[in-house]
Amino acid sequence: MTTFIAGGTGKTGRRVAVRLHARGITTRIGSRTGTPPFDWDRPETWEAALGEADRAYVAYAPDVAVPNAPDQLSGFGKAARHLHAITLLSGRGEPQAKQAEDALRDTAPHATVLRASWFAQNFSEGLFLDAVRQGRLALPVGDTPEPFLDADDLADAAVATLTEPNHEGASYQLTGPRLLSFADAVQEIAEAVGREVRFESVSEAAMLDGGPPDEIDLVLMLFRELFDGRNAHLDTGVQQLLGREPRDFRTFAQANEEAWR
Repeated sequence: MTTFIAGGTGKTGRRVAVRLHARGITTRIGSRTGTPPFDWDRPETWEAALGEADRAYVAYAPDVAVPNAPDQLSGFGKAARHLHAITLLSGRGEPQAKQAEDALRDTAPHATVLRASWFAQNFSEGLFLDAVRQGRLALPVGDTPEPFLDADDLADAAVATLTEPNHEGASYQLTGPRLLSFADAVQEIAEAVGREVRFESVSEAAMLDGGPPDEIDLVLMLFRELFDGRNAHLDTGVQQLLGREPRDFRTFAQANEEAWR
């Protein structure tokens, strides 16, 4: 058994790789700097990067909601349709992400889809990390709650779909166990680190100088699209796949408090 991991050095891909290695399963890490390289913008790299893999975990970069995703995932599905299992990380409640899912399944109908809510690790590893360390996170979102998902739960779920039978063509909605607003989440981080960390709701314009333009544009698009209440509910994909409750945000914050010091 060999698993190809597209995005194998990213937030979820590296977690999936660690879990597969622990089970004695060989992995091939797909990245632009890999040997051989894997580049979404260069389809000619895909076949060599897949090599002798018989299954794949796909974390499309930068996000399945971007315009290029459907065409590229359709092409990837053609290149990978001989694989026994394909698991795609997707976004929960994103119409553009659904288009990308459908494009992959047009050429690889057995693909499994994991629709994840926002990751708790966006506060500890992603675009929000520096702001939280500095004590003030400002985002263009109000009090709409989100069931933040621990990326470790996503990785466990992905491994289950890749190593267990009967997930072909299935879709799972993965969330954390509790709804929190961004202000709630930041307060729980503040309690974990034992110092003040504030959340402020700001306009989109106030965010434009807050980081790499491409990343900021993507975050703004997702906030604009998703925080209208459509995702303000819990789902049971973690329980279905893992037979346990998802990890709570407070547990995440307490385990990662060193990241914000």
